[in-house]
Amino acid sequence: IHGHALVPSVVYYASDGSVEVGYSAKARGDRGEKNVISSIKRLMGRGAEDIKKILDNSPYDIVENKSGMVRLRAGGRELTPVEISADILRVLKANAEKAIGKEVTKAVITVPAYFDDAARTATKDAATLAGIEVLRLINEPTAAALAYGLDKGVEGIYAIYDLGGGTFDISLL
Repeated sequence: IHGHALVPSVVYYASDGSVEVGYSAKARGDRGEKNVISSIKRLMGRGAEDIKKILDNSPYDIVENKSGMVRLRAGGRELTPVEISADILRVLKANAEKAIGKEVTKAVITVPAYFDDAARTATKDAATLAGIEVLRLINEPTAAALAYGLDKGVEGIYAIYDLGGGTFDISLL
């Protein structure tokens, strides 16, 4: 959208209830505005103690309720990582629908190779909130191999490197 093939996973929550996702939200964060949340993927499926360790010096206001559910405060709201991820997925869904001219109701979603069951479940929950049925979750390095065509019966051993935002994963296929 707006001439970009990629959408940064950055969300801005305005006090009037509006939500911006992508480059406009990233620009707000770059200018030092508050209520901008990025790197939410790192918090998917994490408990309160884990999140406090991850966000030790974070600009986010963390709110924990009695059940241990963690929320981030932004734009006068308290949002879970699942809800924030759902806002990103809604924009991606809308972009896909605009590009193909059809409604998108199902998707295959890629996730980092390090995602555990809790993070995978949280990702599925975010997709459901965004109106997307998850057909399958695929590890990002595996998705890269499939996109390259390694599922076409090519023999051999392949090393797929994933140099992500703060991670370095390798998968051997």
